[in-house]
Amino acid sequence: MLTQQELHERVLYPVVRIRTQKAGGSGVLVYSQPDPKKPGKWLNIALSCHHVLDDAITVKEDWDGVLKQQRKKDFFAEVQAEVFDYDGSKIVSANATQADIIAYDAHHDMAAIRLHNSRRMPFVATMIPEDRIDVLKLFDPVFASGASLLHEPFATDGRITFLREVIDQKEFLMTSASSIFGASGGALIHAETGQLLGLICRVTAIQLGFGVDVLAWMNFSSHPKRLYEFFRDQELQFLYDSGDNYYDAMDRRERRRKDALRSILLGEDNGNKDERGGGE
Repeated sequence: MLTQQELHERVLYPVVRIRTQKAGGSGVLVYSQPDPKKPGKWLNIALSCHHVLDDAITVKEDWDGVLKQQRKKDFFAEVQAEVFDYDGSKIVSANATQADIIAYDAHHDMAAIRLHNSRRMPFVATMIPEDRIDVLKLFDPVFASGASLLHEPFATDGRITFLREVIDQKEFLMTSASSIFGASGGALIHAETGQLLGLICRVTAIQLGFGVDVLAWMNFSSHPKRLYEFFRDQELQFLYDSGDNYYDAMDRRERRRKDALRSILLGEDNGNKDERGGGE
């Protein structure tokens, strides 16, 4: 089992509180490495849920320089991340920093943000290795750590109660570690290894009469397999692969975007040619 100091460092300290213009929630720091292009600076990345950041994401028509025509594009508002400094169990400061959304996926309900704060983050979550996911068992002890109701981060304990709950064609871990609104984007941590298993993302609510009751014993976190699917889909392998880096990842994302746009353009051109050919 983790020592009390390790519980602080792996369960509590990596959690941040996130605010957008209209909403808020939680996030978890997963990356803090020296910036290869800026000596003395660090690159800091946190994960959160897409629905926490949804109002900071706008899709609208804009001129695309690659296609030379109007296309739908993503526009991102800055979000705010509060990083907490601790003296043991006591919060001594809350440092708010702006952050940029660098990737998101509504299907997985995940997003990654890059903090403007370029100082080293001493405590980041360590993800469960992909080849260890199948070792998880029912009754494994876990902690859910987040900013529930936008409170300062705190953790609750419980156990894995279901290994593969499928909701809306997505896989979740179900746990008895209670959480409530505002904890979304926070961390589900294995209590024995201290590893990140997933992001807190939903609780179950039922309507009884005119009220809505939250079932605190039915809490869901994204399945760890989906973390890795998100990283690969979004070219974020640098978050778990030390042989990769942030700038190479961003270059790959841009190349994929341009390739996809060119494919769209070529497909439209071919369609237009076929249409014209059929009319001649």
